Amino acid sequence: MNPEFNFADALRDLAASRNIDENQLIAAFEESLQQAFVRNVEPNKRVEVHLDPKSGELEVLIIKSVVERVEDENTQISLADALELDPDVEVGMEMEFPVERERFTRIALQTTKQVLTQRMREAERNVVFNEYKDREGEVLTASVVRMDNKGNVFVDLGHGEAIMPPKEQIPGERLTGGSRVKIYLKEVRQTNRGPSILASRADEKLLDFLLHQEIPEVNDGTVEIKAIAREAGQRSKVAVFSRNSNVDPIGACIGHRGNRIQAVTGELGRERVDVILWDASPREFIRNALSPAKVGFIEVNSDTKEATVTVMPDQLSLAIGKGGQNVRLAAKLTGFKIDLKETKAVSDLDAALQQAAQELESKQATSSSARDAFEALFKDSKTVASATPEGEIELND
Repeated sequence: MNPEFNFADALRDLAASRNIDENQLIAAFEESLQQAFVRNVEPNKRVEVHLDPKSGELEVLIIKSVVERVEDENTQISLADALELDPDVEVGMEMEFPVERERFTRIALQTTKQVLTQRMREAERNVVFNEYKDREGEVLTASVVRMDNKGNVFVDLGHGEAIMPPKEQIPGERLTGGSRVKIYLKEVRQTNRGPSILASRADEKLLDFLLHQEIPEVNDGTVEIKAIAREAGQRSKVAVFSRNSNVDPIGACIGHRGNRIQAVTGELGRERVDVILWDASPREFIRNALSPAKVGFIEVNSDTKEATVTVMPDQLSLAIGKGGQNVRLAAKLTGFKIDLKETKAVSDLDAALQQAAQELESKQATSSSARDAFEALFKDSKTVASATPEGEIELND
């Protein structure tokens, strides 16, 4: 071993390059060398290793307790033998016996290297975990590193790496190595194999962040985002509300010629984002959520969170949407199970309304006649689509 070699300087440089605490790395080095020396050079003996962080001097000591009668030669020394080395020693004291450097065998140093490498990895993992454990729920800009054969995308966060499994990716989005993208830090946890950081571009929180970033009225709280329902890469619905009667929440979100909402969709692979007006009335909120379809009578059960919506034949395809997407997003957005029922033709509805109006005008009917007329018209209507807030949908022919 080169006597001029400074372990402390080497460890200090290593700690700086790996962003590891210097004292932790020195402690790990001392412990790993102690374990290697006991295992390969001085088994069953009590060994201590000390590295002076300033001078770089490395010292390996065998520790023995002073006793009247020796029962274990590996860890004890008799008082008589101890007095020959130090006249001031007493029973119960401990004596240190320095080990010559030449006794550090090659196998001991190799073991030290292996253990130290492991400790260094653990220290690096702790650094990564501590860096990001309190940043869960943030949106960060990351660089795409690679993809594996399972479709997982790995991104570099700066001081660590996160995994983005297929379900957290935007369907159809092609990410290449070196691409910089915004990701939502969905989960950070410590595992036996180190920190596990889950990234997402499909989460609703990423859309929420982009809306706050691109729309000043949302960022300053003038316009409030009440709910978001998202099917990443395809379509999203955002319910907004303005606390200022002079501010149009939908117009503020869309921007002049759509520039604000286009900036949001541009970050999401041109995903369509519908901005709708939130309403405190569940009935009106559901009506708005089903836009661009124009729906008719809505019956709401707030206790069971269920709603039955009647739709004219010419609006039915819009209300359902491609593959049921429109009604499915509306159910997610409002939190209501929505049943769509197809009504009779407009001419039949007009006739029912005229009849109810005539009866009321001639005072031949009670005040509930108009509702009775509606119920008579709708009672035979069949349910053509049902969607739940969990995303389940049932389409009937």
